[in-house]
Parts: sequence; C-alpha cells; structure tokens
Amino acid sequence: MTTPDPEGQLAERLVWLTRHVHRIQKRHLQERYPSITPAQSRLLRTLAHYGSPPRMADLAERLEVVPRAVTTLVDGLEANGKVRRVPDPTNRRVIRIEITDEGHKALRELHAARTAAAEEILAPLTDEQRRALGDALKTLIEGAPRGHHH
Repeated sequence: MTTPDPEGQLAERLVWLTRHVHRIQKRHLQERYPSITPAQSRLLRTLAHYGSPPRMADLAERLEVVPRAVTTLVDGLEANGKVRRVPDPTNRRVIRIEITDEGHKALRELHAARTAAAEEILAPLTDEQRRALGDALKTLIEGAPRGHHH
C-alpha cells in the first residue's frame, strides 16, 4: 500500500510553511507597527474577543502563559497607549484590561499586516491551486478542536 505522503514530506512542508508565515507576518508587522511585538499583537487580538474587559488571570488562561508574562505584555502596551488598566466596578482590588482607541487602531493595522502577509504568501498560486488549498484548509479548521483557532 502506497501512502500519498512519502517520508512525511507533507508534515515537514507544513512546519516549514508555518515558520515562513510567521516570518513574513513579523516583517509586515514591524513595517507597520515597529513598537508592537508579536506577543503583544496576540494579546491585543485576544483582548478584542472579550465583550467586557477581562482580568489579567483570564488573559493568562486564554493565552496559556503565566500571569507574570501577561503583566509584562500589558505594561508594554499600556506604556504606548494601546490598553489601560481599569478597576473592576464591583471589586476595586480587581484590575481589568481595556483596549483604548489607539489599541483598536493598532488592531486594524495588525489585521491589515496579516492580510498583506497572507497575500504575499499565496501570490504564486493559480486560481485552481487557491481553491484546492482553500478546501483543504477548511477541512483542517473544521476538524480542529473548538476554541483553538484564532
């Protein structure tokens, strides 16, 4: 029986592509927003998913990092005006993290940078290849456990 993937080439290519995507995204991000690191960008995107400002602990859990790491990221984003710490209205000791207008503007730019990176990566494909890749990715996304694709 022959496998359609000799020597796990597909897995290797996927790993390579993932790294390539990250490199290109990073370059586009740095061109548009040199002050924001990829980790800060991820924190901003995560923040945007909440209906009301989350606590540090919520963010740490969602990002799967230690609370200390979130504190560092928030410090950096707060210093350049993208987020602010706000006291919880029901419990003054609890701090919540809110995106500022500047933060929303940065999110739009970051989204544009990610789209531009994707366009650059997909540029060599024919329409037919794009359709095939689109179908394959859709299948992978639909098969992924819920809550883990951003």
